[in-house]
Amino acid sequence: MNTDASASVAMPRAGEAARQRKQLFLRYSTLVVLVLLFIGFSLGVDRFLTTSNLLNILQQISMLTIVAIGLTFGFAAREMDLSVGFMAGLAGLIAPTLLVAGWPLPAALAAGLGAGLAVGLVNALLVTIVGVPSLIATLAMGSILFGVNFLLSGGRAIYGGLPDSYLVLGQGRLFGVPVLAFIMFGAVLLAWFVMERTIVGRYIYAVGGNLKAAELSGIRGRRYRQLALVICSLFAATAGILLSARLGSGQPNAGQDYLLDGLATVFIGMTMFRPGTATIAGTFFGALFIGVINNGLNLIGLDTYIQSIVKGVIIIVAVAIVSRTTKLKLL
Repeated sequence: MNTDASASVAMPRAGEAARQRKQLFLRYSTLVVLVLLFIGFSLGVDRFLTTSNLLNILQQISMLTIVAIGLTFGFAAREMDLSVGFMAGLAGLIAPTLLVAGWPLPAALAAGLGAGLAVGLVNALLVTIVGVPSLIATLAMGSILFGVNFLLSGGRAIYGGLPDSYLVLGQGRLFGVPVLAFIMFGAVLLAWFVMERTIVGRYIYAVGGNLKAAELSGIRGRRYRQLALVICSLFAATAGILLSARLGSGQPNAGQDYLLDGLATVFIGMTMFRPGTATIAGTFFGALFIGVINNGLNLIGLDTYIQSIVKGVIIIVAVAIVSRTTKLKLL
């Protein structure tokens, strides 16, 4: 009898241990893949593991990370913003246009961010008041912004006459580290604090997890959905302003690639730490994942279309692993 009792106790313990190992694998498998990629490129590509190249990776992912942080707030609230790339383009046109016209730097930056705020508010109203699904509302907004960008610029890049105080945001270095990297880390820390350590973040997660239950608990679901969409546009506008400073010019189609790469970054981030949930830490490492792949494949000399294929396959595999083993919360 004692043997049977011991066996009956051991079986649940073994099941619990297996479940814990599975959760551990889900949380860190993508991070392990990132480490293996890093080691592989370090061993296989001579120029990869150099200080200048590592700093270059941080600089390359800075704007992408900032866009993806905004998308993370949206995903956490179960809303998607498909206009972020065009929003980045708009803000990246407004700031340099006003600077060339003689506006002071703070006013030009405020105008670019103000455009992000305005677009975010319109998106939020369309989604929460009019009732248009965020996927459709922001897709239409992206089309509108695409036209507005070319209308404002006449299809031409805006360059020349940009002050050094603006260009240093995208091209400057502090203690040998790109200023963009400092801005990116500041954005990551701020967003992480808001999402993980404030009541605003908890409410956004609650709304995204179960809107009806959150509202029954006294949380104003509409308000936090609106806030998430506004934050999406503000971070996209910030990235657009920094991108123009990096390029030294404002270009109407410069931010378009940030939509797909931004979504990929968030999806990859949702496969780690808290699988199925958008987190700031996951998004940062997702951006690093994309950055390491792009940089390594560039150094190897693969054509751009090959890089797109490899990156797409990796994204599908990463998301498929989690969607097969947990409830992936998308929209």
